Amino acid sequence: MPIYKAPLRDMKFAMQELFANSEQSSLPVFENLSEQDIDMILAEAAKFCENILFPLNLSGDTEGCHWENREVRTPKGFKEAYKEFVDSGWASLACEPEFGGQGLPETIALAVEEMVCSSNLSFGLYPGLTRGAYQLLLKHGTNELKHHYLPKMVEGVWSGTMCLTEPHCGTDLGLVRTKALSQSDGSYKITGTKIFISSGEHDLTENIIHFVLARTPEGPLGIRGVSLFLVPKFLTNSNGEIMERNAVYCDSIEHKMGLKGSATCVLNFEEATGWLVGTLYKGVANMFTMMNNERLAVGNQGLGIAEISYQNALIYAKERLQGRALTGVKYPEKAADPIIVHPDVRKMLLTMKAYNEGNRMLGTWVAFHSIRSQTAENESEREEADDFVQLMTPIIKAFMTDCGTEVASLGVQIYGGHGYIHEHGMEQYMRDARIAQIYEGTNGVQALDLVGRKIPTATGRYLRRFFHPVYDYIQEKQQDELLAEFIGPLHKAFDRLQQATISLAQRGLSNPNEIGAAASDYLRMFALTAHAYLWAQACEVAYAKRDGHDKAFYESKIITARFFMQKILPQTSSLFACIMAGSKPLMEFKEEAFGPF
Repeated sequence: MPIYKAPLRDMKFAMQELFANSEQSSLPVFENLSEQDIDMILAEAAKFCENILFPLNLSGDTEGCHWENREVRTPKGFKEAYKEFVDSGWASLACEPEFGGQGLPETIALAVEEMVCSSNLSFGLYPGLTRGAYQLLLKHGTNELKHHYLPKMVEGVWSGTMCLTEPHCGTDLGLVRTKALSQSDGSYKITGTKIFISSGEHDLTENIIHFVLARTPEGPLGIRGVSLFLVPKFLTNSNGEIMERNAVYCDSIEHKMGLKGSATCVLNFEEATGWLVGTLYKGVANMFTMMNNERLAVGNQGLGIAEISYQNALIYAKERLQGRALTGVKYPEKAADPIIVHPDVRKMLLTMKAYNEGNRMLGTWVAFHSIRSQTAENESEREEADDFVQLMTPIIKAFMTDCGTEVASLGVQIYGGHGYIHEHGMEQYMRDARIAQIYEGTNGVQALDLVGRKIPTATGRYLRRFFHPVYDYIQEKQQDELLAEFIGPLHKAFDRLQQATISLAQRGLSNPNEIGAAASDYLRMFALTAHAYLWAQACEVAYAKRDGHDKAFYESKIITARFFMQKILPQTSSLFACIMAGSKPLMEFKEEAFGPF
């Protein structure tokens, strides 16, 4: 049976130490919040995740969801756990106090979300979707809609979904066929079918609030004619009391590779009553508020799965006896040495550890900027922070979920044959991790978004939010002998990233296929360079504190950073070569040459 222990010490490092000397640590939202307060909140969240959610993970995967008569029942124990989740206040951490939220920083919500994803990702999707739906309605809803729906969503007794995909269209939302007909009372009648709707139907909340993309008959063709509508499962009166069932039904649930405790639904809207959110024909643009929030959350899902995979692989590697060390017997009192003595096993474990800790720093860095984008005192600061979040969103989503699958796969590999067996839990993590590379926009789409949209924006304005601080840091620390082994590799990787950026910008003007062919490699190079920047800063902190009471922790940081710089960061060299090779090896390949022969 697997285990889980929340990585509170590393979370504390990312949240309270790594950025302690930066302007982000003095944001207004932290003014009345001490480190002790944060530690206490995270400790309580850890107890809930370890003791309530985690024991339901394997059983929830085995049992799955049940669909009958257009209704869904979640696995045994989920309903009781969800009630405790809501009653304990975990649903409202970073929500606005105006609507019943606690107004805590996004970084705390991010850390709690990681714990939920590690302990029970299927469960986490139910409140996770609601959080994105809350952000969407908060930004684009009328005051009437916000005050009617948000308090119940913040409380957690109503949940939310995002209804985009249809049987004939996924990424290309301009093909949406779901119809919306205006009514004399200002409402709309929504008719159509949506598929792959996470949490579209379940028994955890008394109401489910669907956010639906649809088109009115008079709207223009394509994506410019799509609008956004709020469609509740149950209609309510002005006091929020349940009145009658709305005409939206779950006609089946998907039988999936993973996340079996999460209901993925086919929803049919049969002239269901809904209300416009935002203005007509701005549906996709408005929906991106939720989509971008979910993309950051999905990146965190990758980290959550990677963390629990690493923890269990490490324990197994220390306990599993197999063979002897290549340099001689290490444990003569045992029949064989534990497999952690073998270089290949250590390489896998260190890769897992380096990716996890690097991604935790990366996610926290972006979360701090997200807070700044909403709370900074002047507009230029807010704009700069938002630019950075926009730039990094596809990187967070794609790279962190790629790492989630890669780390989960390494966990199975370390377990060997036992990793392939359901009871050990490792194969579930690999299955659960895989969807994160697909939903909320496939990772290939994220790469195209980065290279094709984010980089060219305002002649590279977004890029400057990353390039300038990294360049300044390299220049500042170039003569620091203690950091030389980290600054040198960072400098080389950063130079490659700059060269690749300039080359792609030039080649893409004459041939868009150059962008498409290089996009995924470029995104990974960007992510690795960002990791290198953060690892260099982590070592700066670790060197300053390693002679204190937590010496082993800080020494581990330095050694892990050294492994990253020497064994992982060199990937940027091969990625650069692939980028510079251009699109010809792909696009000149004749379709008939693919076969079959």
